[in-house]
Amino acid sequence: MGITIALDAMGGDFAPFQTVKGAVEAAESSPDIQLVLVGREDDIQTELAKYSQVTSLKNIQIVHASEVVSMSDPPSISFRKKKDSSIQVALRLVREGKADAFVSAGNTGACMAAATLILGRISNVDRPAIATVFPTNKGPVLLLDMGATVDSRPQNLLQFAGMGLAYAELVLGIKKPRLGLLNIGEEVEKGNQLTQAAYELLKTAFPNFIGNIESKFILKHVADVIVCDGFVGNSVLKFGESIVETFMQYFKEERRKSFLSVIGLLLLYPAFKRFKKIYDYEETGGAPLLGVNGVSIIAHGSSSSKSICNALKTAVQCVEGQIIHKIEGTVTA
Repeated sequence: MGITIALDAMGGDFAPFQTVKGAVEAAESSPDIQLVLVGREDDIQTELAKYSQVTSLKNIQIVHASEVVSMSDPPSISFRKKKDSSIQVALRLVREGKADAFVSAGNTGACMAAATLILGRISNVDRPAIATVFPTNKGPVLLLDMGATVDSRPQNLLQFAGMGLAYAELVLGIKKPRLGLLNIGEEVEKGNQLTQAAYELLKTAFPNFIGNIESKFILKHVADVIVCDGFVGNSVLKFGESIVETFMQYFKEERRKSFLSVIGLLLLYPAFKRFKKIYDYEETGGAPLLGVNGVSIIAHGSSSSKSICNALKTAVQCVEGQIIHKIEGTVTA
């Protein structure tokens, strides 16, 4: 029997247009998966009608949810007052065993809160973590937490490390992944009370712990998994996204300045295209919420169909890799 993914079809800035399109693309490229599009049935049907000639539509079904969580809805309020939201209905499908994984590009806070409350936490995991893949020209680097837990304790970072190493091995295919601790310096004595205490825990628990890593080394691939507090991780993530956007915008503006600029940029176009493919977040699609008792993938709010398609594929990899079972056997209280 194939893998079934519950997709929040109403989640994201461009839903349901891009979410449905991404689902169709995923069904076409991976015919063995079953997709459940959760949301307002009429809206989803309208989008699906555009692909009436696509044979893989037989692998797509709709589950109606009358409510939508907006990007501005406070997570706690949306959870209490929007019980029939596409987020909650999709997560209940996972809890009831009717779907193997959940994917959403909707309100991140609402997704985290609902996933934690509906699915519960994995045994021995105190707090969940969002894990994000940072692409480099030497391979992927997994950084966590990206914002699920913004007041971490040393024990949380220890658990993040165990979950991150399991994900890197099973989903990213990295054998014996190296572990690092994000810090303001490489020396053992550097950092605040959190990082200093976490350093001692990580050193004792993981033989592949290589020590502190400064942020300037994240993209140099000196470690495969890097742990940090969610406040720090989210700040790094947002800054990294802005660099790529600023870089591409700069060259778009440069091409308007002179004919020679246009010629030069045309010659560099293949290099720019390769750069975008390596560092574009859409290539990875979504970030797993590790620590909850079910595969949950959170995609970028402005996800295109390509990003949604890749997020669905990431969910499939997590299910096939039995990431929940692996984390249960890896993380200690």
